[in-house]
Amino acid sequence: MPDRLEGTVAEFIRRHGLFAGADRILLAVSGGADSIALAHVLVTLKAQGWLEPDLVCAHINHQLRGPASDADERFVVEQADQLKVPVVARAVEVRGYAQAHRLSIETAARQLRLTNLGALARGHRCTWVCTGHQKNDNAETVLHRLLRGTGFRGLAGIRPMRWVGDLRLASPLLCVTRHEIVQYLETRDLRWREDQTNADTAYTRNYLRHKLLPFLQQEAQGCLTEELSALAASAQKLHDRVEREAEEAWSRVVEHGEGKIVIRAPGLAALPELVAVELIRRTLVSMAVGERDLVQAHYRSILQLARRNVGGESVPLPRGSLARREGEQIVLSTPRPTGTVVLAAASPAPTTLPVPGRIRFAEREIEARILPQGEFDAARIEGDKSRFVEHLDLDRVKQPIVVRTRRPGDRFRPLGMTGEKRIGKFLTTAKVSRDLREQILIFADRERIVWVCPIRMSEQVKVTESTQRILQLTVR
Repeated sequence: MPDRLEGTVAEFIRRHGLFAGADRILLAVSGGADSIALAHVLVTLKAQGWLEPDLVCAHINHQLRGPASDADERFVVEQADQLKVPVVARAVEVRGYAQAHRLSIETAARQLRLTNLGALARGHRCTWVCTGHQKNDNAETVLHRLLRGTGFRGLAGIRPMRWVGDLRLASPLLCVTRHEIVQYLETRDLRWREDQTNADTAYTRNYLRHKLLPFLQQEAQGCLTEELSALAASAQKLHDRVEREAEEAWSRVVEHGEGKIVIRAPGLAALPELVAVELIRRTLVSMAVGERDLVQAHYRSILQLARRNVGGESVPLPRGSLARREGEQIVLSTPRPTGTVVLAAASPAPTTLPVPGRIRFAEREIEARILPQGEFDAARIEGDKSRFVEHLDLDRVKQPIVVRTRRPGDRFRPLGMTGEKRIGKFLTTAKVSRDLREQILIFADRERIVWVCPIRMSEQVKVTESTQRILQLTVR
């Protein structure tokens, strides 16, 4: 049986569905107390059968502290060897990168760390990257965002699972405090490395940790770290609901065109404001406008375009983009330099979808869930109108399921038909628009195509009265 802290982490992993479908996990280990505890906890949970995926340790040497940085790397390698876990280390030049890109040392280190962890994860076939963030880190993050100004998305703090580009990050220690982690290590006589720069309050994170939070704690009635973590958890629940409603509204309100995106103004104006703002945010991010350059004023101005039926009004956006009211539509466009030649993007490699589980494919998140019969019946009664959600008879699907793009000659048996059809001809007959064709994904099992998303599923895997297990596929 795991001890108290290990049991708390195991339950947190289970509750948040961390590492679903993973065969191998990359552990980001700096050598500090948090990451050393992370490695020992996950190795113990795997040894006790609470965790199935294989583990790989990764260390990013930032080369900021000379010999001390190299000593950190050697220490991590020694610890991984003792735990009998494969380890890989990579050195990055943070100072040069920061100067070249005009970034702070903190920001440059974070960008290089994430980029290199992603490369190491792909190189070692790891589908998850695990970090040692804990409750105190989460409290500091929430406070930092409050000082800069934030909405409920920022108040959600560090999420247990989040995407950074195509990198899927998990933080299973968010359920424990720094004090609990140190106690765990000391009880087991485990060593860790101390980074002396962590005491330098010139860095924002260190100032929050050593100065501001202790000062605020003196005025607080309860534990400020716990209260900020609870605030983050509440904001996460709100954000999850807003995200779901924005996803459901997307197919009704947003259309993609060549070099532009069109939002139906009446549909956007009818949405609750939080949902409308989230839909606008996602739309702008999908255009690569640059989320860091967006502020609340951009979202509010576009929402006003939807609410005010005044043709010709426009809102300038970052990087030269523009939102313009045209009739019943808001047209979002990005500038294209004269003479630019647009090359077709290479098709992403086919990817296996774990059941249940999630993957990232072609800038979309794809989730597979096994639904209880009651939940499926409720969904049918309510009427799920999203074309990007489909329900299949799981026992008629010949796993594994692979997600890919269309190929010449693809055929399938459309729902309601008796014979196979070439997908291209089927789309032409069904008068599927060019814009929608560009969004198509293919879901195929070992023998056939089971869903041409978001157009039509296969007759061969439809849900019937005799269905025992229902597979829900969702594309976001």
